[in-house]
Amino acid sequence: MRDYDIYELEDVTLQSGHTLPKVVLAYKTYGTINAEKTNVIVYPTWFAGLHTDNEWLIGPGKALDPEKYFIIVPNMLGNGLSSSPSNTPPPYHQANFPRVTIHDNVRLQHQLVTEKFGITKIALVVGWSLGAVQTFQWGASYPDMVERIAPFGGTAKTRPHAKVVFEGMIAALQADASWNNGFYTRQPTAGLSAMGRVYAPWGFSQAFYSEKLYQQEGYSNLDDYLVDYWDQVFLTFDANDLITMLNTGITSDISANPMYGGDFELALSKITARALVMPGSTDLFFPPQDNHYEVQHMPCALFHPIESKWGHCAGIGQHEPDSKSIDKKLKNFLLV
Repeated sequence: MRDYDIYELEDVTLQSGHTLPKVVLAYKTYGTINAEKTNVIVYPTWFAGLHTDNEWLIGPGKALDPEKYFIIVPNMLGNGLSSSPSNTPPPYHQANFPRVTIHDNVRLQHQLVTEKFGITKIALVVGWSLGAVQTFQWGASYPDMVERIAPFGGTAKTRPHAKVVFEGMIAALQADASWNNGFYTRQPTAGLSAMGRVYAPWGFSQAFYSEKLYQQEGYSNLDDYLVDYWDQVFLTFDANDLITMLNTGITSDISANPMYGGDFELALSKITARALVMPGSTDLFFPPQDNHYEVQHMPCALFHPIESKWGHCAGIGQHEPDSKSIDKKLKNFLLV
């Protein structure tokens, strides 16, 4: 049974100039909105993530407590639930699906929040990885609406090194003989497995591997971990969906829109919301120094790294000490 709702947006003109017909935004809500509509939290999903993957941070007694807050989790375009290559009919199906940006995602989420729910103030926007980029975008695009942002494990702009990794993931997938320029008749499973292998060294830190921390996940040796986890991790996803989300990540930049005209520092300076920026201390995708630079250009930002050997995946909810640390920081932040 479907555990989420659908918001229909009809025809949407994207930043690319393409008009995508009958766009849908899949979302799930947790908790009840109060009479003043002031207890709202928006928690976007991330690359290869669904709303259910965000639920580790939601629950009674946690920072994102549905007994206190009304939490909206919108699914990214391209994740297979919201409009995506895999669920859009011709002529925008499969590889014909147009590129979408972080700005496109947040603009449509804003429509959901304002038009569907009549919300004018958001207590917190929070997100991990590409969800963190969306969090920064919310702060830059709607500074008068957002009171707090808490991006973790992600930056306000994808730097060249991360772009190279994302391109490598796409290249590995497309090397599969069944790729057929994106018009495959069966999923390119060899390419999907190869994508997992490319991601594996970047998702976690050097210390994670050298200290064999994967054994805490039940894998006795490195080969078993790579074969049984990373070679399988993307097999449940549609290949074009994954590429759509990766391309969104490659072009991520909160200033890449008419509002800021590519002036990144200006966009950062306009994030007037109180901000708690939490990079993973060993994140190889989005290293702490990038967030440190961003915080210096934000007027009300705090920089609190997540001290962890789990690299980028310190923010994915798999490692209990990291999860508790993030939750504690968010609890304190929501009191400010």
